[in-house]
Amino acid sequence: MACLELSKRGKFKEDQDACTLDGTVDMHGRPAIRTKSGRWVAGIIILLNQGLATLAFFGVGVNLVLFLTRVVGENNADAANSVSKWTGTVYIFSLIGAFLSDSYWGRYKTCAIFQVIFVIGLVSLSLSSYLFLLKPRGCGDEFTPCGAHSSMEMGLFYLSIYLVALGNGGYQPNIVSFGADQFDEENPKEGHSKVSFFSYFYLALNLGELISNTILVYFEDEGMWALGFWVSAGSAFAALVLFLVGTPRYRHFKPSGNPLSRFSQVIVAAVKKWRVEVPSNAKDLYSVAGNESSTNGNRRILHTHGFKFLDKAAFISSRDFVDQNQCIRNPWRLCPITQVEEVKCILRLLPIWLCTIIYSVVFTQMASLFVEQGAVMKTTISHFRIPPASMSSFDILSVALFIFLYRRILDPLVGRIKKSDSKGLTELQRMGIGLVIAVMAMVSAGIVECYRLKYAIKDCKTCDGSSSLSIIWQIPQYAFIGASEVFMYVGQLEFFNAQTPDGLKSFGSALCMTSISLGNYVSSLLVSIVMKISTEDHMPGWIPGNLNKGHLDRFFFLLAALTTVDLVVYIGSAKWYKCIKLEGKFEEADEEDDIKV
Repeated sequence: MACLELSKRGKFKEDQDACTLDGTVDMHGRPAIRTKSGRWVAGIIILLNQGLATLAFFGVGVNLVLFLTRVVGENNADAANSVSKWTGTVYIFSLIGAFLSDSYWGRYKTCAIFQVIFVIGLVSLSLSSYLFLLKPRGCGDEFTPCGAHSSMEMGLFYLSIYLVALGNGGYQPNIVSFGADQFDEENPKEGHSKVSFFSYFYLALNLGELISNTILVYFEDEGMWALGFWVSAGSAFAALVLFLVGTPRYRHFKPSGNPLSRFSQVIVAAVKKWRVEVPSNAKDLYSVAGNESSTNGNRRILHTHGFKFLDKAAFISSRDFVDQNQCIRNPWRLCPITQVEEVKCILRLLPIWLCTIIYSVVFTQMASLFVEQGAVMKTTISHFRIPPASMSSFDILSVALFIFLYRRILDPLVGRIKKSDSKGLTELQRMGIGLVIAVMAMVSAGIVECYRLKYAIKDCKTCDGSSSLSIIWQIPQYAFIGASEVFMYVGQLEFFNAQTPDGLKSFGSALCMTSISLGNYVSSLLVSIVMKISTEDHMPGWIPGNLNKGHLDRFFFLLAALTTVDLVVYIGSAKWYKCIKLEGKFEEADEEDDIKV
């Protein structure tokens, strides 16, 4: 309506189509003009910002365990434990960032504030390392240990790295949602671009990680820690400046207020009316105009079947209003149907989200057991030594290749086979394919381990479990993991962004990060359980210090079996799932995004 009024005044040449239809606004809070905001101009700025920020983060994170052992002086176990705590904290902070974004600050302000914190943390880390920790000069490489450090110096170091964790954690789930906000999914052309954005976003993330895992890792491994940290700080500062430059171009969704109170109101109101019989006609349930809704003008969610008990919260009774004129409702007794549907959306997402945790367990093996497996294989080709951790480069290359293959070949091919205007495979279908490929990755790793054991040098007491099988044989398992990421993680980003209400998009992105965090914890727990059981009767266990005496292949096959079971549960959850129905969108059948078996 606002766009139409402005058009009549002659301020814009276009009619109501000049404005976006998804409820986004510009930096001044006015309805966003399609031709002057968002789209790929803003999208490319955010992609570059993500690539630079990822380079900065992994410039610290990828080699933090070596910094703790070589510079800080921690032993291997303590260093690994410290890195695990630090990594887990990053994902916890992602939930805090998502909450502040969806509730109060909005995505733009949240991204800007946490990026500033990120830069401050990196600058502080660079300064503290250069001035206090890297003493004597030249220490920190593989051969020269650093001296002891005071409590103040160590306190400044840990403050710095946790500022980095806070900055990156709070920023990460919001930037992907903010980037998706730049495309109006109510417009067919922009809706297609929005789907493509998630693939390019994940590609930008991987390219940033590739640079940090190759160039920065080399400098830091040679003891040039201060240089590596300063490059990370410079990259993060460039990302912040680039983000701020794009300010006039961005589109915004208004924050919706505290979701915890809205969810609690629905539960309390439904419990208070537990004896009420819900009418069969959804039109009899309480609904309000957009400006009055609990989601601050965002698109309303239409009523869906399922979770009938929660519909009681929207049943109107005479006791639901605080005055006799029935003008002011009691929010703890009567909730709009959109507010009720918010709770339903999250409840429907939880089974799908839980099924992604086992996949994250598989994904985390790339940074742990895959590296340990590679370390006891033949790592030399001619006179060139391949660092086992660098094999993850094949994962990143696989991600880039499969993003291209999917977007340019597979997606159009599926669309032609379906003979419709659909976008090809749905998000749920792609996530299922990702689980299938994850099973293939674990089977591949298990087969490689069987052959590694066959060619193991078992009689060499100083070889620490080495094998004559070349590390090149690990390429397929890394390639499978990369392919599965394109289907699972990209599909997951799209799915949670599309299926969460406008006021909870950042929370949806945070769910993806939390899945990875829980995957790390579940992996650690699984390894502990396996070792406890497999070391009974004085056996060396499946994953001993000398892998030649163990059965790492059995652990990989176990993960393949668990992922297969998870796939079966996931298919059932996906067929049960019903899509969110936004006003003016999703008029098609509820089963559109079900997996077709």
